[in-house]
Amino acid sequence: MTTLTSPHDLLAAIPFLIGYHPDQSLVLVSLKDGAIGMAMRVDLPSDIAPESYDLLASHLVREEADAAFIVAYSGESESDAESTVINTSAALIRAGLDIKESLVVRNNRFRSMLCTDLTCCPPEGSEIPDLDTSRIAAEHVIAGHPMPYDSVEGLVQSIAAVPSSFELSWQDEVLAFIVSSDAEELNDLQRDGATAIIDLAGEYREGRGAEDRELVARVIGRMSDIQVRDFALGSHSEESADHYWSMWHQLLRIAPRGFVAPIASLFAAMAYERGEGALAHKALDRALDDDDQYSLALLLRRVFTAGWPPHSFTAMRSELHPKVVATIFG
Repeated sequence: MTTLTSPHDLLAAIPFLIGYHPDQSLVLVSLKDGAIGMAMRVDLPSDIAPESYDLLASHLVREEADAAFIVAYSGESESDAESTVINTSAALIRAGLDIKESLVVRNNRFRSMLCTDLTCCPPEGSEIPDLDTSRIAAEHVIAGHPMPYDSVEGLVQSIAAVPSSFELSWQDEVLAFIVSSDAEELNDLQRDGATAIIDLAGEYREGRGAEDRELVARVIGRMSDIQVRDFALGSHSEESADHYWSMWHQLLRIAPRGFVAPIASLFAAMAYERGEGALAHKALDRALDDDDQYSLALLLRRVFTAGWPPHSFTAMRSELHPKVVATIFG
């Protein structure tokens, strides 16, 4: 992660850290030994209980952070962003964290709550420069990161269903590969599903993506089985993560109603591990809209809300995978 040396750097980095340009938001960015850790965004509250500030601080402590940045985006409203920043700072200090910077952003201007020099930090704030052409933006783009969305609505749209997912013929194709828990050849179907996942990931690695319509339908349909889904959860490595990311992203958008929850949950897990918490939660919204009792989505919601460090989730997933492989392939 690039080094942040100024308020401009911080404001330019946050949209990349959360995936979109925030508004009416409180954003906390954790630091450990000077390195950027997690970025956490919550709606900017009009009133909040004192213990809720301590809860926010506890997430950063669980991340083993030793310092943090605080930024409140109040848009054009008259919300009391200043008091929110002050209360958040107090909670972080009580938790033993150092506050490196705290900013209030309003009407395309920002003001540091830590700076008392009126020559560089006037009461009306300083104008925010074009963040998309900043050094931080250039470094992220060169590193292969996409430009952030203009708003949370853009983020949501990026994982929304495409019209083809509603075609009856496509739904029938996927339905042909559904796995019934009482199927006589259940283990054979599970092996077929796991193999299909590996084969489709290979298609993405070779740049062919979802060209093989039957193979795509097979993967989506077989994911109705929990063992196949759990195999998929741990099937990517650090080297293959980008191929699997592209695969689950596209499959999330084309999966028919009734088959979305497993894929959305997998995509949410990958997003969380990549540090894209906002996208992870929006993917879980899609999963629970498809099946409001889907167990993995409910579990992930609790994990994400509790602020588990992404590396802890990665370790848990890696520990589970060999057991799933043994169950499916013997």
